[in-house]
Amino acid sequence: MVKRERVIRMSVELPLWRALTGYRVLTMIYAVLVFGSEYGDFERPWIGVAFLSVLGVWTLATLPRVASAASCTKRFLVADLVIALTGILLTPLANADARLVNGPTLPTIWTAGSVLAFAIKGGWRWAAFASSLVAVANLVERGTPTRDTLHNVLLVCIASIAIGYVVEVARASEATLARALEIEAATRERERLARDIHDSVLQVLAMVQRRGTALGGEAAELGRMAGEQEVALRTLVSSGLVPATHASEDPALGAFVRTVDDEDDRGGGADPAELDLRTLLAPHAGSRVSLAEPGAPVLLPPPAARELAAAVSAALDNVRRHAGESAQAWILVEDWGDEVVVTVRDDGPGIPEGRLAQAEGEGRLGVALSIRGRLRDLGGTAELISVPGQGTEVELKVPRGKAKA
Repeated sequence: MVKRERVIRMSVELPLWRALTGYRVLTMIYAVLVFGSEYGDFERPWIGVAFLSVLGVWTLATLPRVASAASCTKRFLVADLVIALTGILLTPLANADARLVNGPTLPTIWTAGSVLAFAIKGGWRWAAFASSLVAVANLVERGTPTRDTLHNVLLVCIASIAIGYVVEVARASEATLARALEIEAATRERERLARDIHDSVLQVLAMVQRRGTALGGEAAELGRMAGEQEVALRTLVSSGLVPATHASEDPALGAFVRTVDDEDDRGGGADPAELDLRTLLAPHAGSRVSLAEPGAPVLLPPPAARELAAAVSAALDNVRRHAGESAQAWILVEDWGDEVVVTVRDDGPGIPEGRLAQAEGEGRLGVALSIRGRLRDLGGTAELISVPGQGTEVELKVPRGKAKA
């Protein structure tokens, strides 16, 4: 069963919300301690006690509200800011001397948490709006602006706007990354389907064309039609128009695509933990193909073992097609512990220089997709060495620690 990729995204904002939650609790405790240390200086301490009681209950009760952007609603943000502004404006009523000594307001630095919530939720514009209201409330509370007041107001304003801007940039980057991951997943699935098409439908069409041409008569016409369909399908595959999750309008290809999807979804029972690569390669051995393998099992995760075996099969198909039915091929399996290496060598005429690039341009993607594409998806490599007149060698390497299921 083919394991489908799932993209799990974690918002970059989550650490900011967690930090804000801790900030609100700590600054609420700080406001209570500051008030307690200056309790005797207040003319109407009961105002401070009442406000800080409301502030403490509100902070603890609304902790879930600042856990994420979804739970932090606009209504909550407005109510939170109103409490902060109310505490600032109540300060001169609780202690008229606060204006003269430029003392802290009742909520002290807890107010910055309300502004930061606006910044994380809505970006720098929301932060500018909230920090402006806080600035006005501080100026009204002080009566006559002082250097320290202007300094504090400016600090909160700049910090909140900067954080809001960073949040907006992070959201844009997260959206871009998510889109890139979706495109990569779709591309990988399309390449997988293209490999399956190449290994089955295209091979059959090519065989029908060759046999029909050889038989002649009506079979030659069937071969010609099969050749035309092969060219059309190769063009479709190489252009990337074959969807990974929808059947083609062509009835034959549609049936094939549905078969592939059905095989993916059936499940049919759990895969073993590992497969012995030797058992998958053994059917290739014959009079024209020699298989050399270790005496011990060559274990790989089932998807990796199957994909590696399919790449070997594609390499042997190329031998039969281009080197002729009489060509001799050798398969060598090596297990180096940290990686598995399979070498496929033949005694054919070799591949002329530039032929692979030309074939890929013509839509013949056997090496590009069925071999190199498979190994790339497994985290491995496929190296092809060919000298005209001296055969071809394909070396497939799959690192065990990087083999993707």
